[in-house]
Amino acid sequence: MIGTSRRFLRLLTRQHVAGPAGWSVVSRLPVYLMSLAMVLVVREQGGSYAQAGLVSALYTVGMAAGSPVIARRVDRGGRRVVLLTTGVVYPLSLGLLVGATGPAEPAQLALALVAGAALPPANACMRSLWARLPLEDDERELAYLWEALLTELLVIGAPLMLAALMVTGSAGAALTTVAVIGGAGAVGLALTPLPGGVTHQDERADGDRPRALLGPLHDRGMLVLTGVMAAAAVPIGLMTLAIPAFVDIHGTPGRTGLVYACWGIGSALGALWLGRARPGGRPVHQRFPLLLLAYAAGTALPLLAGSELTLAAALALGGAPLALVSAAEMTLVSSLADSRLLTEAFTWASLATVAGEAVGQQAGGLLVDPLGPHGVFAIASGTALLAALGAFACRRLLAGTPEPVMAAGPRRSPPVRKPNP
Repeated sequence: MIGTSRRFLRLLTRQHVAGPAGWSVVSRLPVYLMSLAMVLVVREQGGSYAQAGLVSALYTVGMAAGSPVIARRVDRGGRRVVLLTTGVVYPLSLGLLVGATGPAEPAQLALALVAGAALPPANACMRSLWARLPLEDDERELAYLWEALLTELLVIGAPLMLAALMVTGSAGAALTTVAVIGGAGAVGLALTPLPGGVTHQDERADGDRPRALLGPLHDRGMLVLTGVMAAAAVPIGLMTLAIPAFVDIHGTPGRTGLVYACWGIGSALGALWLGRARPGGRPVHQRFPLLLLAYAAGTALPLLAGSELTLAAALALGGAPLALVSAAEMTLVSSLADSRLLTEAFTWASLATVAGEAVGQQAGGLLVDPLGPHGVFAIASGTALLAALGAFACRRLLAGTPEPVMAAGPRRSPPVRKPNP
């Protein structure tokens, strides 16, 4: 783990990396706590849980509908204008939502939609930058492993940050503070200088962009990858419902958060421990199905649990491959997507994961009572196994190689690997 941490440190302190990587972390703080913060704000205003859920849901709808459009603008017009605009509009809309509206008023609902749509695209921007920065291939894979680890750290740490802010103030003040910090991070990311070749690629003229309606999903490999990613995310949503149901039966409900946190901790430790080995000769499209197979085996471990302690251990051990799967997904996106559509490609990949989790949560809610938590764990494991089998079956497409029965059409430009400074 120490070796992996040192590799991360060497990468993140490199010239032209430290600035965008640091600002991107700051700008992503709101992503992992804003839905919860909105619920707390509406409740603090005197609204019901139904009203709070509606406001939070509209924020999510705005984010889902607006993020592909925002990402396409980044790819066509450059990151700077988009990040500067969203870096101002996002905190402003949330500040107005807190200070100038009441629970579920029409203005509050509209501002929730606007705020979701105006979320700065820091995730997709940074992941597309990793594909363009002058890095070796093993450094690029390490960068995507860092992205996967960062997600786990923010999922665990961002709610703690919100709780700390609420100790000294209201939920509204905490939400506004986090929104302003996120907006400042987006502005910082926009203004951070990049190597000349990267800037040229990032700010290419609009007329030089492909205009297919589906954008990066026009490529069959990308379409297959997003489908596999969505399927692989369904078990996460299923287990999100099964874990608290299990703890209700076999443990103390108040400890659900601690048990659930073991899943993220296991993923983070897995990234540090299993990621210590440098990528070998096996290409990522061949490693990806194997990682999904390990992920499926990990989701089966909770079937052996009989207490909250054994469930926590099963989640920690079974979660070890999660970050590696996520890192492999990002590496595949960077290699499959048209280099001119990378920001949109990473956005669609993220939305596929969110959609898969949402389907899993809905299914888990319907199945946990009739089947019990162990039944839902079994379905989650089976779904993960199907995702792994799908990845094995589509390895040629994930490699960017068309199937033999298909005529080879014009190929896209490959991602820029080592732009000249």
